[in-house]
Amino acid sequence: MTTQTTATKTVAAPAPNTPSGLIGIPAHLGRALATGGSVLAVVSTFLAWTWTAAFPGDLTFYGYPGGLQVLVLVGGALATLFCLASYGVKGLGWLTPAGADAAVKYAVLGTFATAWYTVVSISVELGGVVNLEPGGYIVAAATLIALIGALALPFERPEPDPIDPEANGWEQFTHDAAHTMAVLRAAFSSGSPRPVRTLPSYAEILIIVAVLAVALVVFTYGIGTEYDELFVGFLITAGFGFSALNRSGLIAHASQISARHQNITVCGAFIAAALFPFTQTDDQYATLGVYILIFATVALGLNIVVGLAGLLDLGYVAFLGVGAYAAALVSGSPSSPFGVHFPFWAAVLVGAIASLVFGVLIGAPTLRLRGDYLAIVTLGFGEIFRIAVNNTDGTSGPDITNGSNGIASIPDLNILGFDLGVAHDIGGFTIGRFANYFFLMLLITAVVVLVFRRSGDSRIGRAWVAIREDETAALAMGINGFRVKLIAFAVGATLAGLAGTVQAHVTYTVTPEQYLFAGTTPPNSAFLLAAVVLGGMGTIAGPLIGAALLFLIPNKLQFLGDYQLLAFGLALVLLMRFRPEGLIPNRRRQLEFHEEADAPTVLSKTGA
Repeated sequence: MTTQTTATKTVAAPAPNTPSGLIGIPAHLGRALATGGSVLAVVSTFLAWTWTAAFPGDLTFYGYPGGLQVLVLVGGALATLFCLASYGVKGLGWLTPAGADAAVKYAVLGTFATAWYTVVSISVELGGVVNLEPGGYIVAAATLIALIGALALPFERPEPDPIDPEANGWEQFTHDAAHTMAVLRAAFSSGSPRPVRTLPSYAEILIIVAVLAVALVVFTYGIGTEYDELFVGFLITAGFGFSALNRSGLIAHASQISARHQNITVCGAFIAAALFPFTQTDDQYATLGVYILIFATVALGLNIVVGLAGLLDLGYVAFLGVGAYAAALVSGSPSSPFGVHFPFWAAVLVGAIASLVFGVLIGAPTLRLRGDYLAIVTLGFGEIFRIAVNNTDGTSGPDITNGSNGIASIPDLNILGFDLGVAHDIGGFTIGRFANYFFLMLLITAVVVLVFRRSGDSRIGRAWVAIREDETAALAMGINGFRVKLIAFAVGATLAGLAGTVQAHVTYTVTPEQYLFAGTTPPNSAFLLAAVVLGGMGTIAGPLIGAALLFLIPNKLQFLGDYQLLAFGLALVLLMRFRPEGLIPNRRRQLEFHEEADAPTVLSKTGA
């Protein structure tokens, strides 16, 4: 007698590292939802979102996007392109050299955030969702569908770390939270971009020109936003859009191409900046432009002290004040007790030399200190300067700076017969007062950039980097640490004084309250240091971009009132948590914070 046995069928369990999405729907369906939702979001921008023009931007038109609709249109178009590239559409592979899925997620998330911010703002400001037109409902549904689809795109899930079986409830919670954060990071991460192939020189230069043109358009649009809702939407779209481009690998490819033509890139950037006043119909936003350049130039000078030499200076704004006061005292102001009127070049030399002298006098006895002790001393110098110029009013001290009233009625500059205080017609364009100072400040910024590049690549620049990385080892190798740090301090102070000479003439008045350690309006020492850290220490573009953001954002977010510093602090905390190396980091610092990153192929003397 024989017995038959049938083997039981077992269903194979999925492999532990099988890619899957955050939302449990098939990947092909998620990709289709992301693509369809993005296309529908673009279409919805040509419909009316509300019935009344009471909401800023007038979103009542059909067939003509306006206001926040334009931002959703841009975000939706970018998401659609990345979605099509993920399907392998011919001719779009260059968009995603590092993979498309992470770029799709960021682009879709940015479009969703901008669209829902607009819909919620309409509902709150106008009194309910009944004020929405069909376009508003469609864009809300379309971006939500696209987001669900994007979150279903597969990714490699990290394995959870082992945990002690005897762990208590809190340890179990922290372990699970850490694993959840690791999964989220993996979901929005991308691979390493493939190397960019070498193109003909003219093609690479055209790419650089296109990138600079896009940057000029984005900056001009951001600085020209006319109401609060539009600027907040611009920040959302620009932030997520940049992240999407970064995850796609396009930013890395653009960086590689620009690195092959550094001089052309720098010259092109200054030409693009010089075109900014010609994009404006009046002098209103040129005012912001010249203040941003002053702030950025001072931040770049601080970058020599902090970014290259590694010296924490908390009173750097005092050197800006020294240059401004020195130039104001010799520029023919009726408030000046000296009664002299030097030409511009002489006033610039006076301001720069005065700052240089103060830098040496302050640095000589204090630069033997390190770390927190040096920071405290520099903070004290900043406060001493402000109190001293406040007290030299003829009552508490000698009559030099006119005390709290400051030095007023500083005359406009006149350079070789060219009066910067009056409007001029150039090629059919009217260039106003602030545009004139914008061009002058752009020239000074170019000088500061040149000094930074040449000093960073010089012998003294390599010594600064050595001191920053390990002062004890640098001293053991024969570097005169005190002399090297004093040179960094003196150069940084001189560049700040150079910017201060122009600031005095732009603002007409120099007062002690302009040079605080912290405040809601830059430049002040806290904002200057934040600009360097936010942009990326040790780089040229980093502090310039950081200064532009830190000056523009508080100026545009004045509706927050007393909550400005709270929002600013929260933003810095988040940035330091998720991108501590800054927006434009040098490669060495990026490796310090992200050990899993690939080693750089080429590392310059400053690590840039």
